[in-house]
Amino acid sequence: MRFNAIDLFAGGGGLSEGLRQAGFNIVAAVENNPFAVDTFKANHKDAYIFDGDIRYVSVTDVFAKSKMSKGELSLLAACPPCQGFSSLTSKYKREDERNTLILEVSRLIKGLMPKTVMIENVPGLMGKGKEYLTSFVNELESLGYIVNYDVLQVADYGVPQDRKRFVLLAGLGFEIKIPEPTHSQSGEDGKLKWKTVGEAISDLSPPVSLKRSFQYGGPRKFGWNIIRDMTGPNLERLRHSRPGGNRSDIPVHLRPKCHQGSDKGFGNVYGRMSFDQASPTITGGCTVLSKGRFGHPSELRTISVREAARLQTFPDSYEFASDYMDKVCQIIGNALPCDFARQMSKACQLALVEAMEKKGNQ
Repeated sequence: MRFNAIDLFAGGGGLSEGLRQAGFNIVAAVENNPFAVDTFKANHKDAYIFDGDIRYVSVTDVFAKSKMSKGELSLLAACPPCQGFSSLTSKYKREDERNTLILEVSRLIKGLMPKTVMIENVPGLMGKGKEYLTSFVNELESLGYIVNYDVLQVADYGVPQDRKRFVLLAGLGFEIKIPEPTHSQSGEDGKLKWKTVGEAISDLSPPVSLKRSFQYGGPRKFGWNIIRDMTGPNLERLRHSRPGGNRSDIPVHLRPKCHQGSDKGFGNVYGRMSFDQASPTITGGCTVLSKGRFGHPSELRTISVREAARLQTFPDSYEFASDYMDKVCQIIGNALPCDFARQMSKACQLALVEAMEKKGNQ
């Protein structure tokens, strides 16, 4: 049985990698960031990618490029841009124009009528974005979908990272239950303990600095196991940081002026990860000490780009098709962890098979 999938707002293809691992054939994707498009193409060569604004992608075009008809699509996955619903932007009162892009997902679902739907977003979609979510769910239900959604902790599904995500699963005329967690923070109820930073990255070879990598062919030659060249002040700050700690570990005189005499702001900046814990949420700033707890647990450096990819459960064979560190980090930080995507999409696949078998026996 062939399971075809389409990935909207595909980024560099992390979600698609999870779909592929679950047994789906990626027939098409939509993404408007050129750097992300290059990475997607490098890893999902058989998929047609619409390189541009989703608002200009028609249902007719999708049918033509994916060589499918209405109702033949097994799964439509989408991760609409979430910055407008994120807690990180809660201090901004203005409406983010990207919030309405979830309506484009509704448009394509109505035209394509996929058998299953998987949506991923920030937890804020259930709060700040509740109006959009309610409208979206009502639309799905009017089309005959049975909808389940929840905020899930990806570490509860074997990802070595503390990251909460909104997940919606919907089946056309049948229910897709949210998968039960396989892990817990302390291993209670017979579950496995959360995977740790040490389990994820300790076997990697020593990284190379970005500047040095260009002397030998560029960062891609080293599989993007690359770190930034740190300045003296940051090295001193990192010397005082302890694994799992935060900026309060750093003597006041070594802190940036904006953090002297004030406890406001994010406390985990300039901190180190701990080998014995799950990592903090990996973001586009994952190799910048001032952007979060991204210091290496024991060495005087931040984590490398490839280490960040490991924490997002990208396979080591995954190619990041750019020589720009900021662009690659953004692709990695924006991705849904591949292993998490695999488990959510596998639930869609199993529910679809069960529904088809049930229908065949009637």
